[in-house]
Amino acid sequence: MAELFRTTNLTLGSEPPEFPGYEIIRRLGYGAASVIYSVKNKKNGQICALKHVIRPEDQDARLIEQVENEFRVGKKIDHPYIRKVYEIERRKKRLRTKEVFMLMEYCPGVSLEQSPSRSLLDVLLIFRMVADGLNGMHSHGFIHCDMKPNNIIINDNGGIRIIDLGQSCHTGTVKPRIQGTPDYIAPEQVKRKPLNIRTDVFNLGATMYWALTGKHVPTLIPAASKLDRVDLASAADPNKTPSPHQLKSKIPVGVSNLIMDCVKTEPKFRPSDMPTLISRLDILIHMIAGGRPTANGNGSEKQNSSSD
Repeated sequence: MAELFRTTNLTLGSEPPEFPGYEIIRRLGYGAASVIYSVKNKKNGQICALKHVIRPEDQDARLIEQVENEFRVGKKIDHPYIRKVYEIERRKKRLRTKEVFMLMEYCPGVSLEQSPSRSLLDVLLIFRMVADGLNGMHSHGFIHCDMKPNNIIINDNGGIRIIDLGQSCHTGTVKPRIQGTPDYIAPEQVKRKPLNIRTDVFNLGATMYWALTGKHVPTLIPAASKLDRVDLASAADPNKTPSPHQLKSKIPVGVSNLIMDCVKTEPKFRPSDMPTLISRLDILIHMIAGGRPTANGNGSEKQNSSSD
């Protein structure tokens, strides 16, 4: 679900639910079968977010399972860039869970997908924070598995939160079905192979590609309705995928090379982990911030200008 965090009047939707101990303030975002509200603790005034998921009569429990999974994973992770989860409540009807409420950290801001244009340096700093947050997950044995612009919330101070851990799993998991977002999904997710840290590297690389070019990396299950995609034939031949600097001449080759390394088809050719990715980002950030030539990792590139 895309959590927009744009406030809307409660009158735009059905009546908000009752959640003991909390006052519903306003609706923040919604999906096919879920709504997120901002709520206030009646005792201490703390503002939180409340996700409410309703299981439709004619559907299975996948949406319910994803919320429960997000809670299980989120409770085991304490990182400043990962949204915290506090409690979960299940409501049953005829022995089946029909509704789930999950109380979470309130994360005001906008998603990366909705955020205004930013300088190259600011974009790289955002992705450094995201990589740091993902590394926090990895240190606990979990991978996110659905990194995309909608799952990065940026606040007014430039800080970030990674949200939506519903598809997260233990490293090495082979999922029973394909899960992921078509524009950012890694090949091993589509082929239902074991998932690992490098899966998050691909998802993050595909997100960086979009953030800097406005285009999507071709994947094995492209969304045909997308009009802002590079040549779909590239999905069959990754060598045909244009590098970011070929699409936007102001993107330094060093930045472009890092992104293309992240979206390699074979996981073994991607950066091995988030600290490796962060190290390369730090070099690029330092050179761009210092106004010096931007290296491609081997010290050979001399471009240094932000993307259009």
